[in-house]
Amino acid sequence: MSVLVGLVRHGAHDDLGTWLSGRSRDIALNTAGREETAALAGRLAERGVTGIATSPRRRTVETAAILGQGMGLVPVRAEGLDEIDFGAWSGARFADLDGDPAWQHWNAARATAPTPGGETMTGAVSRAMAHLDGLARQGGGPVLCVSHCDVIRGVIAHALGLSLDNILRFDIDPASVSWVMAHGQGKAHVLTINGRE
Repeated sequence: MSVLVGLVRHGAHDDLGTWLSGRSRDIALNTAGREETAALAGRLAERGVTGIATSPRRRTVETAAILGQGMGLVPVRAEGLDEIDFGAWSGARFADLDGDPAWQHWNAARATAPTPGGETMTGAVSRAMAHLDGLARQGGGPVLCVSHCDVIRGVIAHALGLSLDNILRFDIDPASVSWVMAHGQGKAHVLTINGRE
């Protein structure tokens, strides 16, 4: 079986571009994030979405709740969609990470570089793909999966057959949706990337 999956990045929050929020800074959406998510919900209302799954982070839970309210759906939490565990980098300012050789290596070699005490990019993509595999086994109508920028990038790179070293070559904007068709057994193909619907 296969299922159409909309990979939704959470809406904007005040940490964007300044802090590596990760799992330690459980930041809420800001006003712009709530507004752009409500607009996305309106645009997705006619897509026949049958379910919404969300990472357990506050910013994704709030995004999923706004989407669900706009579509009459109750989101469910999915650990497989969680943010990357950045280990010791979690909650750091990007300006402070810029001079760290390990951070530079992570951004140049995502397929193999480790995080300090956290998880690998490969591990994050594997758990997200396992969630999509489960959705594919269930089949049914389109489903939204609310997650995080790099997790979505990783899933898209995997679906395109690209090395994870390439994930920084495309953007995933806040409150955007990227559509993939999940086929199960780690297989998916990409329909759109970073769509504003």
